[in-house]
Amino acid sequence: MMGPIRLGVNLDHVATLRNARGGVHPDPVLAARVALAAGADGITIHLREDRRHIRDADLERMRAEITAPINLEMAATEEMVGIACKARPHACCLVPERRRELTTEGGLGAAEQEDALRLPIRQLSEAGIAVTLFIDPDQRQVEAAARLGAAAVELHTGRYAGAFETDSGGTEALRQRELERLQGAARDAIRLGLACHAGHGLSFENVGPVAAIPEVSELNIGHFLICQAIFDGLPAVVSRMKSLMTQARGLG
Repeated sequence: MMGPIRLGVNLDHVATLRNARGGVHPDPVLAARVALAAGADGITIHLREDRRHIRDADLERMRAEITAPINLEMAATEEMVGIACKARPHACCLVPERRRELTTEGGLGAAEQEDALRLPIRQLSEAGIAVTLFIDPDQRQVEAAARLGAAAVELHTGRYAGAFETDSGGTEALRQRELERLQGAARDAIRLGLACHAGHGLSFENVGPVAAIPEVSELNIGHFLICQAIFDGLPAVVSRMKSLMTQARGLG
C-alpha cells in the first residue's frame, strides 16, 4: 500500500478576483482557513514580480495567521529571495516567470540555468526554507535539481492535463505518454534523493493517475479548485479533490 499524499491548495486566483475590483473581498487568508478545514494540507501562493494576484501583505498575513505549511512560488530573483528569507515560509518553489504569460507556461530550465540558480538556492536553504524546483518531467532537469541541492522537484503536469482536452488534440495515447514521462521523472527524483511533487492543470477528471504515482508525495492544485468552487463551494471541492487523491493511493 502506498503512503499518504498531501494536497497544497493554490489561492492565487482568490486574490485575482479580489484585485479585479480592489478592496478586501474575497480574502485569501480566509480562503486558506476554509481550504485547510476542508482537508488541504498546505497553502500555495505565487508572489509575482507584477503582484497581479497575491501581494506582499497577503504573504505577511499568511505567515502571521496560518500555521499550516506555506509554499511560496516565486522567480529566482534577488528581490524575491530577499522577501522569502525575511518571511521564511516552509518552502519556496522556484518557477519561471514572464510578464506577459497568463500562467506559468512550462518548467524551470534548471539544467540550462545552473549557474544562475546556485546562489538563490543556497541563500534560501541557509534561511531554513525547503527549496523546490518546478521542472518539466525530464531526467536532465531532475539531475540538475539534485546537483543544485534542491530539497524537492515539482513536476509540471501541464502537458499531461492538456491531453485531456480534445480541442487541443488530446488523445488516450498522448495521455499515456505524458503519464509515463511523469512516472519516469518521479522515479529519477527519488533515486537522486529528492522529494517529488507535481502540479499544473490538474482536475477531478485527470488527478487520479498522477496521485497514484507512488513516488509523488504532494500535489499543488489551484485554478481548477477555485473555478469549481464558484459552483460547489470551496469546502466541497477541496474535500472531493483530497478524497480522489486518497482513493488513487488505495487508501480510501
